[in-house]
Amino acid sequence: MTTQVRTSAGTVRGSWEDGVAVYRGVPFAAPPVGRNRFAAPRLVVPWDGVRDATRFGPPPPQPGRPTEGVDWLSLAVWTPDPGRTGLPVLVWISGGTYLNCDTANPHLAGAEPARDGAVVVSAHYRTGAEGFARLDGAPDNRGLLDQVAALRWVQDNIAAFGGDPGNVTVFGQSAGAGSIAALLVMPEAVGLFRRAILQSLPGTFFAPDLAADVATEVSAELGCSPRVGDLVAVAPDDLVVAARSVTDRLPQRVGRWGSVAYTPTPFSPVVDGEVLPASPWAALADGAARDVDLLVGHTRDEFSLLAARLGEAPVDDAEVDTLLNVLTPTPGVQRYRAAYPFVPPIELRDTAMSDWLWRMPALHLAEAAHAGGARVWLYELCWGFNSLGASHSLDTLLVFGTAEIETGLTEAGSDAVAQARGLSKLMRAEHLSFAATGDPGWARYTPHERDARVYDARSSVARYPEERSRSIWRDRRFGALGLTM
Repeated sequence: MTTQVRTSAGTVRGSWEDGVAVYRGVPFAAPPVGRNRFAAPRLVVPWDGVRDATRFGPPPPQPGRPTEGVDWLSLAVWTPDPGRTGLPVLVWISGGTYLNCDTANPHLAGAEPARDGAVVVSAHYRTGAEGFARLDGAPDNRGLLDQVAALRWVQDNIAAFGGDPGNVTVFGQSAGAGSIAALLVMPEAVGLFRRAILQSLPGTFFAPDLAADVATEVSAELGCSPRVGDLVAVAPDDLVVAARSVTDRLPQRVGRWGSVAYTPTPFSPVVDGEVLPASPWAALADGAARDVDLLVGHTRDEFSLLAARLGEAPVDDAEVDTLLNVLTPTPGVQRYRAAYPFVPPIELRDTAMSDWLWRMPALHLAEAAHAGGARVWLYELCWGFNSLGASHSLDTLLVFGTAEIETGLTEAGSDAVAQARGLSKLMRAEHLSFAATGDPGWARYTPHERDARVYDARSSVARYPEERSRSIWRDRRFGALGLTM
């Protein structure tokens, strides 16, 4: 059965699926090609008649798949009832190392949260060089500007889908959480959302010199300079391949790009002083977004998924010492060895990388926002069902109710499945309570009490579990990463 909704640009026809109305491939901005390529997003061109919205729009150019079509800047909406009014709105911003984004990802479908009473929006944004390369003649952070355009579309249109434009929560994981951290302090995003959920916030934001150097190297792969005039005629897939080549060489760039060489991506938001005026931690501590409620969380074993991709090559003490002393900001290997005296080298590496990439950036953001006057809640996922433990992105799958899709969970046995389903129901209910009311149901985080929701086989509210790492990082500060030479 089909369903139609009138948007500001024209009417769209979606479909009813298992009690949820779904609208796919709805454009929120003009295609970012031709004269619009590398530009800030332009207004969508209105259409006559009824536009089919039963298929997802093509994702932006990204590794591992050929680019299709040009309508990359589209979104999908799941709603329990477009005839309702005043439902809370969740706007999902995908992660994916600032390289990937796809509303069609079955792990990130909004059907389950919609069945529980929210309108869920998932929006594409330009990734990789299209969205984050620092180019002469183009604004920085085009991917973030795309997200702002999607949020403006939500303000203008979500009431027609049953949502309340005054009760919007942005929700993202990993690079999506990094994007939200940026949105919290961007002037163009002020007033577009009321609450924010950040899962596994990465600590990588770039200073202009580092971002420019990365763009120069990507462009050199194509025999070009990092200028819009040189790159506008380059096929999107060729630009993706060039960026992939630079990504593959990241370990060779530690001398110039520092700790970025130990990440899986050469792109991050650029603290350019204009689109993004300051690093999120500093700006939030100064009171930016003090009126936005924040739910911040991470998993216990953040690095395990990336470590599995790196393989089981032996790691010795010398390699760990070098790594832990080069991470910026770094508390240094001596602090780690004092706090974790009997931990094998590979485990010490994994702990430190979990801290540096995700756990401590999330904790420090919570503390900065609290210092700036915002209301903040914190959680950690400690449950897992395989050797990866509470791995990166598992909390997201549990909230979306998709942890059984091609993850190995069903093969882990009926007990693991039952635990996952119970935890999924609990996490989704508490996240939706936060989105609807601003209260997930446990005590707010303060640097003194440090209360956190600990999701596990038996969930509880307890003092933040990663006390050793918190102490190690107590005087480090996250900011913008620049060139190291």
